[in-house]
Amino acid sequence: MKAFLSAPILAASVLVNFAAETNAVPASPSIAPGSRCFELRTYYTAPGKLEALNARFRDHTCALFKKHGMEMVGFWLPTDQPAAGEKLVYLLAYPSREAAAQSWKDFSADPEWKKARTESEASGKIVLKVESVFLSATDYSPLK
Repeated sequence: MKAFLSAPILAASVLVNFAAETNAVPASPSIAPGSRCFELRTYYTAPGKLEALNARFRDHTCALFKKHGMEMVGFWLPTDQPAAGEKLVYLLAYPSREAAAQSWKDFSADPEWKKARTESEASGKIVLKVESVFLSATDYSPLK
């Protein structure tokens, strides 16, 4: 009887620890089956550096994202204050969360990225803060 009760407790413990380690939450029944993994990123720039960030994306980062399997869904600039002029918001898509992690690992280690970042920050840091939110599409979303 002890072994019978221990197995469910052990399984529950493993799931709780896994969820805590990965920030995973129980899946909603409204998540679309087979949804890609989306990442919504917001970059907060140093004062006067938004155009330097746009240039870095335009001239370097977008090509490197593509090289490392990151699908660019779109890029946006807020138009209302106080965010106008100091934020870049964009959405990436990946086949899975694991693919996202590998893409970022490869991107971060890429010598082309390191060179572009160093050169673009010669006159000072461009990005002060990055927010990242991983998302799954709902079953009613037109984009999955």
